[in-house]
Amino acid sequence: MLGFNYREYDGLGLAELVKKKELKPIELVEESIRTIESLNPKINAVIHKMYEQARKEGDREYSGLFAGVPMLLKDITQEIEGEPITSGSKVYEGYRAEKDSLYVSQLRNTGAVFMGRTNIPEFALVAVTEPKHYGATRNPWNENYTPGGSSGGSSAAVASGMVPIAGANDGGGSIRIPAAYCGLFGLKPTRGRTPVGPKMGRSWQGASVEHVLTRSVRDSAAMLDELSIFEKAAAFHVSPFSGKYLQAAQTPIENNLRIAFSVQSPIGTIVHADCKEAVWKTVKELESMGHSIEEIDAPVDGKKIAKSYLTMYFGETAATISSLEEILGR
Repeated sequence: MLGFNYREYDGLGLAELVKKKELKPIELVEESIRTIESLNPKINAVIHKMYEQARKEGDREYSGLFAGVPMLLKDITQEIEGEPITSGSKVYEGYRAEKDSLYVSQLRNTGAVFMGRTNIPEFALVAVTEPKHYGATRNPWNENYTPGGSSGGSSAAVASGMVPIAGANDGGGSIRIPAAYCGLFGLKPTRGRTPVGPKMGRSWQGASVEHVLTRSVRDSAAMLDELSIFEKAAAFHVSPFSGKYLQAAQTPIENNLRIAFSVQSPIGTIVHADCKEAVWKTVKELESMGHSIEEIDAPVDGKKIAKSYLTMYFGETAATISSLEEILGR
């Protein structure tokens, strides 16, 4: 297609070109491969490539909301049958998934084409992506900085234009932190809204949920429509949304909103001036839209919340380590 710039489109935009037959899925696959090969040596976002399989899938006829759109998956929980998944750890070297996770099964229904896996910190336990096994991922906006974590490889891949959408999950900021670091949209869905089976179940007390990192709000909303399923065996269930998230995201707000904000840390740590400036810039933007904005002190005891969360965090980490022998058979 004359004048086509792959990196300027979001996922729905690329899918629309495929549906109109202006581009073929294989052309999108090849554009994604070229971009990954060009940029990955600098930012180290992709740690496992599935080009051969992607090319085969790119030659198929596609249906679905994201028909033919290249996508990357995170290197934890998002299992593809027969493909490696290491949780960012050398201990999983040589391990291959026995079957697709429910999350991956739902993504297949959207028509997305999987290009490979993205880097994470070991076992996705911290908010910077610097695993010893694969090396650090760099922020595409400034290679001296981190893209955040634990979905740091996914955020770097989307922000750099390798793919418009990448798999992510969040138990303590692992979607939201990388989104903030890389200028993306990152939503953590409600517990039970998206599929986490078959292995996650009650892991992390349901705090960890699956979704995506995107460059546009509408891609995230559309993916939430596709991923919101009733999972019969799930430990946690929520009432289904009566409408469509994509439609809701595109519907203008009829009444102005009352929005509270704070530039203080809930645990008393120093907040960088650049972060405060970004909040104030957003405040002014919202005020210009007519919304009512009020600065408040955070109405929570941040230190108590942190202590409670870390109690769960350390317990779940211990459980993860103790389960390795059973999973790996060694």
